[in-house]
Amino acid sequence: MERLEERKRHKIWKNNHEAVVAMVFIMLVAGAFNVFSSTFVMAERDYGDPYYFIFRHMISLGLGVFACFISSRVDYHKWRAWITPVTALVIASLLFVLLFGVAINGSKRWITMSGFSVQPAEFAKMCSIMLAGYYISFRNNFGREINIFNRQYGIIAAMAILVHLEPDMGTACIIIGIPAIMLVVGGLKWKKLKWLVIIGAVLVVGMCYMQPYRIERIMVTYDPWSYAQDKGYQTVRSLLSIGSGGIFGMGIGQGLSKYDYLPEAHTDFAFAVFSQEMGYIAVLAMLLVYVGFCFYSIQIAKQANDMYGQLLAVGILLLVGGQAIANLFMVSGMFPVVGVPLPFISYGGTSLITSLFAVGILINISRQSQKAKERELIVRALRENNDGHRPILRRVK
Repeated sequence: MERLEERKRHKIWKNNHEAVVAMVFIMLVAGAFNVFSSTFVMAERDYGDPYYFIFRHMISLGLGVFACFISSRVDYHKWRAWITPVTALVIASLLFVLLFGVAINGSKRWITMSGFSVQPAEFAKMCSIMLAGYYISFRNNFGREINIFNRQYGIIAAMAILVHLEPDMGTACIIIGIPAIMLVVGGLKWKKLKWLVIIGAVLVVGMCYMQPYRIERIMVTYDPWSYAQDKGYQTVRSLLSIGSGGIFGMGIGQGLSKYDYLPEAHTDFAFAVFSQEMGYIAVLAMLLVYVGFCFYSIQIAKQANDMYGQLLAVGILLLVGGQAIANLFMVSGMFPVVGVPLPFISYGGTSLITSLFAVGILINISRQSQKAKERELIVRALRENNDGHRPILRRVK
């Protein structure tokens, strides 16, 4: 017992999920400030209320924290029983969006209710992770080989197609891409891995050529300055916003990007506003926070009690870390504009709620493995001090 307490005292965090909570808290605070700073001008101009967007963001944050609390307390194994009804509900909502959704900037992605918008595609991300984790862990538990073509991945592909029809290629790639990576983590054999890579490459190329503007975005990535007044406008403005922040930034609320200088400054390009107002030092600090989140998520995955927990943790790591990488590369001009938000920083209620729900599951996975580890250490300590008295060990178990 003394050895267990000594180990805890020598660590910065008592456990991995405590570190994850700290990282997410930092990102949420930074995100709240960034949302208000990037929206109060637009909110005053369009709605006559500078707090219009931040008020809705705080409501989403409250709902997200509640969802995180619930998912952190529920044994992650129990979510498997809800996979079928949840998947049916998500697919129904995706169909509803295509038929009756609100079109914004040429895309039908939102269901609007009482002034609040819901984006079902965000729920499809977490649903696809759960479906993939269930399938792969089930096959492994019974010693069966993992296949690329199966019912669960067919459903995931159907959700990705529905999202792609909105159209939203970036989110569709996330919905199908994360489960594909989970197949590799779950032990997909090399001969099937080759087919997975080929199919993935064909799908991405095909989706790009289905819409001409996607090819144009790829071309703009190589030289946005040549298209600064049309196709590369957003990328160039993003780069200028980042560069104008300098080392220490212009100060919270003092940035110029919010004055119609940078389109989508509060959503997809929120990090450009953060860079301009907070400076390079704060940017580096925030990048380290994301790296820290990924590091501790990997530790949680490695220490999970079973393959299902490991796969869920990997999926959530890819959901947060993968989107962060894609968004940062996009904002910095190294990746085409794909409409992927920056987790916990960008404005977007459904994305925030879904991300916090996922973090809650990650916390629960860590708690379950931590409890199992502590029980093992206690039993080991009792064995060392018990002098062979078996009845005591039976009562502990």
